[in-house]
Amino acid sequence: MSSPRFSPQEVTVVFLLGGPGSGKGTQSSNLVRDYGFTHLSAGDLLRAEQIREGSEYGQLIKNYITEGKIVPMEITVALLSNAMADTLSKNPGSTSGGKKARFLIDGFPRKLDQAVFFESTVCPSEFTLFLDCPEEVMETRLLKRGETSGRDDDNAASIRKRFRTFVETSMPVVTEFEKQDKVISVTATGTVEVVYERIQAGFEKRGVQKA
Repeated sequence: MSSPRFSPQEVTVVFLLGGPGSGKGTQSSNLVRDYGFTHLSAGDLLRAEQIREGSEYGQLIKNYITEGKIVPMEITVALLSNAMADTLSKNPGSTSGGKKARFLIDGFPRKLDQAVFFESTVCPSEFTLFLDCPEEVMETRLLKRGETSGRDDDNAASIRKRFRTFVETSMPVVTEFEKQDKVISVTATGTVEVVYERIQAGFEKRGVQKA
């Protein structure tokens, strides 16, 4: 049994989960600014990979995303693991001097087997931040975003498909981590500022200091 690539003594991994439109991207920016996280979005890495010149995974990823299906976890985990290694190699001092490198992994794990695979091969997570948001609020936000985002999946039919996928596949991840007492659950309605205050309160309870 090989051990994970990174040790929790060197790096802190926090998973950020929430339905599409729950505010993950917005709150990530706040956490990067105040807590010194490196933000890794599984979706952004996959989108970048599918248009990267000479990518062996590009077309495959494109097909999965178009179908609204989940990309094979080996690909997603490899991209995340390499992005973490890349960040550490650029900031070798980030793991020394008692300051651990902090990674905020956004929109991953999508399924329970992904969580298990990531924690056994890359690094065990510290906890999961779950943005709990009612479906109708998320739909309103996404349709508004779709007016300007240019993203193919910001339309009503795709949005509903993504909700179903989230509830069926990602909620079991939250449930499992809750059993391990590894979830900060935050109600993600109200203004960005109000939601962020709730997140900070949750972090404080966990003893997570600002950078």
